[in-house]
Amino acid sequence: MKRAFAFCAILLVCWSSKLACAQVKADTGGVAIGGNVSSSTINIGVRPEQLAALVQQSTDLSESQKKLITHLEGELDLNQRQVRAALDILGEKDIPPERLAAKLVEIAERFKTLQAIASAQPGDNLEIIASKSEAQKAIDAGELIKADAVLADVEAQQNQALDRFAANAAATAAQRGDIALARLRYSEAAGHFAKAAAMFPPTSAHQDVRTDYLTKEADALFSQGNEFGDNAALSSAIVRFRSLAELEPRERVPRDWAVIQNSLGNALEKLGERETGTERLEESVAAYRAALTEFTRQRAPLDWAVIQNNLGNALEQLGERESGTERFEQSVVAYREALTERTRERLPLKWAMTQNNLGVALEQLGERESGTERLEQSVAAYREALTERTRERVPRDWAISVGNQGVVLIVLARRNKDIAMANTALQQIEAAIETVNAAGDTYAAAFFKARLLEAAEVPQTLKGH
Repeated sequence: MKRAFAFCAILLVCWSSKLACAQVKADTGGVAIGGNVSSSTINIGVRPEQLAALVQQSTDLSESQKKLITHLEGELDLNQRQVRAALDILGEKDIPPERLAAKLVEIAERFKTLQAIASAQPGDNLEIIASKSEAQKAIDAGELIKADAVLADVEAQQNQALDRFAANAAATAAQRGDIALARLRYSEAAGHFAKAAAMFPPTSAHQDVRTDYLTKEADALFSQGNEFGDNAALSSAIVRFRSLAELEPRERVPRDWAVIQNSLGNALEKLGERETGTERLEESVAAYRAALTEFTRQRAPLDWAVIQNNLGNALEQLGERESGTERFEQSVVAYREALTERTRERLPLKWAMTQNNLGVALEQLGERESGTERLEQSVAAYREALTERTRERVPRDWAISVGNQGVVLIVLARRNKDIAMANTALQQIEAAIETVNAAGDTYAAAFFKARLLEAAEVPQTLKGH
């Protein structure tokens, strides 16, 4: 039985094309605007040909044309500069003469609306208030290009402020996620981290922070699935890790991409362990091998060893579901590779964990092969693990390795017809059951109890021979 899993572990003004209810008093030449002003029947006291001439000649006006502009000031309720600006705007567009009056009235209405748009709002700082005042002066002067440029600066300042507020709100949500993690409330934590990430659009300048929050969400979902048997959470974690791999492509951030591949492999391997079939486990192997293309032994020896151990886990489980010995052989290779860097001197308990895993793979090989060589190698691997996994230091891990070794010894005893070895194996399995029960590990206890029932018959069988 294997009990070893390792993990490696950012002021828009919208115009409507229609106003509400147009009313035009053509009898007096006065205009009251409140709706769609596209009608060509609007009368502003200026003939179409006169208006067309004004539009075409915005400079060096004749006295009569100047009088027309004065007349338009009163009709349109604009100042002279605004009227001249409106005429310039019409001159930039190819508008038929019969529609010039209507469009001029429309522009006049826009100017009236503009009188209010640049006013100060609650929460504006002094700099924004000053800028809005400058924009208002530009509007009064008919300088719409300047007003737009000033308001573009205001918009940029406000967006920066919104960005800061969003970043602060996201940080607070993430802090709540960290509190939930400390309380082992992983689903709740994932929700907080997802909320933090949602504060930023995908193209945000805070993309790295957003990705960090998304990674924390995925990790929290994995913890929920791994520790509480929540397969739905594991499935969600897999989706998140795959999305992260696209956000953090190998071409741009190779190391981060490789970390994500390892995390994806962990989630797939855990879900594959609980499901029937081999698809998840195959995908897990592929993810680990992808991670190893960046985490090489030369670049990052200890990380490379972690992933080799993880790869060995997935291959060993595939071997259990497939016939033959190829997967077990590959698993043994992966574990032995890991042990070249995950040494006893560097990481004694990690080294012992990998020795235990190696013992599992060798045991599986030995049971499918004739002879006893692989089984003896398995016993030796467990013996090595137990030099660091002592009962006093890590009682549960000690029980796992002692029980695993007992299971192998039963197989060896049967093949060697060794009653003493069979009795030793029984004692080891019983000791393992006692200790894992005390540790509250019901899964391990059930596993070893089933092995004990099988093992109990071996001494009697051997005596009969």
